[in-house]
Amino acid sequence: MASGSERVFLFSSESVNEGHPDKLCDQVSDAVLDTCLREDPKSKVACETVTKDNMVMVAGEITTQAKIDYEKVVRAVVAEIGFD
Repeated sequence: MASGSERVFLFSSESVNEGHPDKLCDQVSDAVLDTCLREDPKSKVACETVTKDNMVMVAGEITTQAKIDYEKVVRAVVAEIGFD
């Protein structure tokens, strides 16, 4: 325990290897955000991506005037990574 005004912090971080589902999910979420902002700079995007086996699901709240083909965005990321 810290004494007086001394403060103690606990630092932790997560690290995953290339090809891990978390990496795929992060890249899909980033691609959705980038696509929305490219077409509508006032877009509000709060999305999460989850994956299991041969399924990728994007969920959350997206407010945008952009017309996004979400399946196309997801498939492009999957193909770019090499999971096509």
